[in-house]
Amino acid sequence: MNNITIRRPITQDIESMNLFFELVLRNTFERNGIGNLTNALDGEIEGKKKCLEQDIKSNGKERCFFIATIDNILVGTIESGPPNDIIIKNTSNEYIDLLEVGTVFVHPDYQKQGIGNMMLNHIFNDLANRGVKEFCLDSGYKSAQKIWKKKFKEPVYLLKDYWGEGTDHMIWRSSVSDFLK
Repeated sequence: MNNITIRRPITQDIESMNLFFELVLRNTFERNGIGNLTNALDGEIEGKKKCLEQDIKSNGKERCFFIATIDNILVGTIESGPPNDIIIKNTSNEYIDLLEVGTVFVHPDYQKQGIGNMMLNHIFNDLANRGVKEFCLDSGYKSAQKIWKKKFKEPVYLLKDYWGEGTDHMIWRSSVSDFLK
């Protein structure tokens, strides 16, 4: 896919990004068999909107998003910023000074085409350019956990049955240099 552009969002992208968060998260909740958790879904959507707002207001200093587009159509997002509450609480503040890589979303129609890997490579280079040596990430979605386990191996923290019986939450810590190309 050579017509993909990865760039920082601008104010004009906010509306399309908010709609994108809703679309991808609804799809993710359904695929992971948790579509009935509407309060959790709504909370996730609102959380992503607030993260984007932080990025735009701080010009990428508090949170830093990148978006992937194909012919000006939004197909992916990724961001880095302070670790979320689940990470901080469940690592006993051990990861509080790390940046979290999150909001790695690819439009359902464009998944399994390498866009996620392109965005990860982009953010790893961005982190390296900012002098960041390590990062963390987490996931409670089984579908994402499979991907992260292939890429980042076993999680450092496995929160067994965190979301209910058989639904774990995982937290990884990794070195930026391990993924630079």
